[in-house]
Amino acid sequence: MSLSAIRTAALLGIEAYPVSLEVDLARQGMPSFSMVGLAEGAVRESKERVFAALRNAGLKLPPARITVNLAPADMRKEGSAYDLPLALALLAAVDAFPAEAVNGYFMAGELSLTGELRPVSGILPLAALARREGAKGLIVPRGNAAEAAAVEGLTVYAAGSLLEVLRFFTGEEALSPATPLPFVPDAVDAAFAEDFSEVKGQEHAKRAVEIAAAGGHNLLFIGPPGSGKTMLAKRMPTVLPPLDFEEALEVTTIYSVAGRLDGQGLLTVRPFRSPHHTISDAGLIGGGSYPRPGEVSMAHRGVLFLDELPEFKKSVLEVLRQPLEDGKVTIARAAVSLSYPADVMLLCAMNPCPCGYLGDERHACTCGDAEVRRYRARLSGPLLDRIDLQVEVPAVPYKDLKADASPVTSAVMRQRVLVAREVQAARYAGMPITVNGRLSGRALSTHCRLSAEGHAFLEGAVRRLGLSARSHTRILRIARTIADLDAEAELRVEHLAEAVNLRSLDRQRLA
Repeated sequence: MSLSAIRTAALLGIEAYPVSLEVDLARQGMPSFSMVGLAEGAVRESKERVFAALRNAGLKLPPARITVNLAPADMRKEGSAYDLPLALALLAAVDAFPAEAVNGYFMAGELSLTGELRPVSGILPLAALARREGAKGLIVPRGNAAEAAAVEGLTVYAAGSLLEVLRFFTGEEALSPATPLPFVPDAVDAAFAEDFSEVKGQEHAKRAVEIAAAGGHNLLFIGPPGSGKTMLAKRMPTVLPPLDFEEALEVTTIYSVAGRLDGQGLLTVRPFRSPHHTISDAGLIGGGSYPRPGEVSMAHRGVLFLDELPEFKKSVLEVLRQPLEDGKVTIARAAVSLSYPADVMLLCAMNPCPCGYLGDERHACTCGDAEVRRYRARLSGPLLDRIDLQVEVPAVPYKDLKADASPVTSAVMRQRVLVAREVQAARYAGMPITVNGRLSGRALSTHCRLSAEGHAFLEGAVRRLGLSARSHTRILRIARTIADLDAEAELRVEHLAEAVNLRSLDRQRLA
């Protein structure tokens, strides 16, 4: 009887936990193969891939009763990353190399039938776990080398085949440590094909974009077809601050778990996700029989753009309410409860009515009042209350279309946003918030103090417009950001007035 064990990992949400893959190979009795330890479909199928890979690589196993245990046995394991550990554990059990040679190493990888190594998802959290466990090294497929090497303080070895890994442990062949790619925050000119200088007119909407980016506020555009709502939205990432290293690590970890990295290292551009309105609850929030991050988590630290907002199913939109407040998604199942980060800037666009031309001077609206009310009723009050800026985007007049490109470029706007963000970072140092869009409770009262004149103005606005307590909070947050962009420490009436003017749907309630 021969025993061997290889260290690898399993995923629980975006975190990895250690797994010991143990092989018992007994040469007495009828040959058989059994795997225990809550192995799911792809893990159980690894037997066929591994045995074919060993055979085609010229490596043979003697007839034996083989028992594979994935410990801890009470945690579910899924995916194809266990192929490489299983193959090495089997080879160690038949003394193809000294079993102690693998001590201190973590490994993961999928095997083709020819023994080639294929990349797998979730390598970045595995690398972080290996570093925490004090691993001697991590062995991964070449396609995963860039993301694994992003974890500092860990030696990563990339291999192309099972034979390369075997020769590494027999001492016949060396594997060179992977070199981490340098982390270079994005530059607007290099990272983006779009620029706000291409947007003709819509100065009011561009001002709203700048305020939203500076304070981390959610934003809704309301306007007729062809007014430039989507064009404005797609350029939002060009004015957001670049990802810092820790943010890049968070975002890349989510994409690693979702299998969306395609061999690259740390992501340096903030995510921009734009799901279609036919998306399901699980597609937006995450979940499924094998829970995976949804679009809201894929947009973490970036922008989630929902075009044609009322066309989304109401049930889908309502599940957004809690993630927008908490900055995370919790998926509860009978066997497990998972949390995924979801700190996003929500950016939405909608027509003012079903035909799209309500209030348009150039087209007659064909919708009745009842149709308009039903159309807007698809968006609940609590959801709209969570969208700070609600901005009308009218059709662009011809004189603006024929004008030259705007001198206000994305780089100019981003510089103003960065200055405002620096003010907020200094103000909220040591606090769990970093931007005005997250202000609440005592912090809101402390940093949004109003003069007697400001209180009188805001009281009148709340009374006239019938604003909710949440809308009142949103107005204060927006005004705080406007003041920061103006380099003003105190909130003035003009800041409050502009903030109220950026709550279009609140003002329409009065009409």
